[in-house]
This record gives sequence, structure tokens and C-alpha cells, in this order.
Amino acid sequence: MNKKELEKIWKKEEKLAHIHGWDFSHIHDRYMEEDLLPWDFGKVIQSYRKDSMKLLDMETGGGEFLLTLNHPSKNTAAIEGYPPNVKLCKDVLLPLGINFKEADGNDTLPFSDKCFDIITNRHGDYRVAELQRTLKPRGLFLTQQVGAKNDRELVRLLLPHITEDPYPKQYLDVRKEEFLEHNFEVLESGEVYQPIRFFDVGALVWFAKIIEWEFPGFSVDSCLEQLHKAQKVLEKNGVIEGNIHRFYLVARKMA
Repeated sequence: MNKKELEKIWKKEEKLAHIHGWDFSHIHDRYMEEDLLPWDFGKVIQSYRKDSMKLLDMETGGGEFLLTLNHPSKNTAAIEGYPPNVKLCKDVLLPLGINFKEADGNDTLPFSDKCFDIITNRHGDYRVAELQRTLKPRGLFLTQQVGAKNDRELVRLLLPHITEDPYPKQYLDVRKEEFLEHNFEVLESGEVYQPIRFFDVGALVWFAKIIEWEFPGFSVDSCLEQLHKAQKVLEKNGVIEGNIHRFYLVARKMA
């Protein structure tokens, strides 16, 4: 396949780069993320969750993960701030009786003081002071986070001018210390680095357009030289490889 044919394919992928909820099925067979982590975050939550608890799921996406918890709707609240997902949440979560509100994790949470027994957060922002405010005494916060080194090899491949990590505090030790300083105890935690692999450059283009906060300013036109370098890597190795960085923690408010 010549360069012009490749570029046509890449631009088509760029135009298709829209997402509904958090659905990566478009590139399902064209990339592999080693997401079999040493922990199962859903099972971690279930080991603490009780139906009687008042639960908030932060930055819920389209509510996909939240709904797998099967928590009673009358005891469930959720927030999401990304406009396409807000509409999805209103269509899906509100009819179920879930108390959905439009907000980002970095916002002041639109809930009263000491109203939740448990707050869950999968790959979303949060402010520890707001967790402290909205959790009941001995309330629990459980989060799985994307770490500072996530996808950095891929970013350097496509955007070599970006040399600094955009989220330098996203390490388990740093986040644990933050909770300890806010009168939480950390009950359990873990951190891991694992491979992510792409089997065609078009899938990487789609991915980079979707994950725009990791690949700021990426476009096919502005990164053509780097995309052709990626194609050479693919032809040589049969794969384009990077690493994901994940960590989780469970923290309990002391009082």
C-alpha cells in the first residue's frame, strides 16, 4: 500500500473518531490493551459495598461501569461532565431512578455534606477536600486511576515535541500521601505497568483522536511524518507497542 492510500485510510479513521459512552468496539480487533490487572476493581468495590449504602459514582461516563455494580437505584447517585455522556446519562440513568447530576470530578460536588457512605471513581478526576466533605464519618472512597506514564511511548511516537508528562502527580505514592494529609487511612492499593499494542496505524489514529487529553493537538495532517514512522515500526515489528499505567486505592475517612 503506498503513502497516499495509507493517508486516505488514516484520515477516514480521524473522521470516525467519535465515542458513545466509553465504547472502543470500533478498534476491538485492531489493538490489545493488557487490561487484565492484578486486581479486579469491580470485585474490590463489591467487597466493601452494601445495598444499604448511599453510593456516588464520579465521572460515570455513560454509566456502563456503574450499572455493573447493581446497586439499588434509590441509593445511587452519579456525576458526569462530558456533554455527549451527560445526554446519555440523562437518557439511561434518570429513568432508572438514579440521582444523576451534571458535574466534573474537579467541581464542587452538587451534594450536601456527609451524605455518602461510599464514593467510587474509575479513571475520573476528584478533589480530596470534596470527598472529605461529602463522605459520612468512616465513609469509603475507591478509585482506579490512569497513571502519569500511561501511553507515553505512543505520545512520544506521534508528538515527539511533548516531553513532559501532563499529570505528574498521577502516581500511587503521591496520591496516597494526599489522602493521609486529609485525615483518611488507606486500606489497600496497587500499581502496575502493562503493554498496549496496535496492529494497524489507523487504529492508533482513532485512539489518539479519542484520547485528546493525552495527545493534545494531534491530527493526521500535522503528524503525517510521525505516522509514516509508526507505519515503518509496524512493518518491522508487526505491532506498535506502548504501556498502560494503572493504580487503585481504597481510602476510609477517619472521622
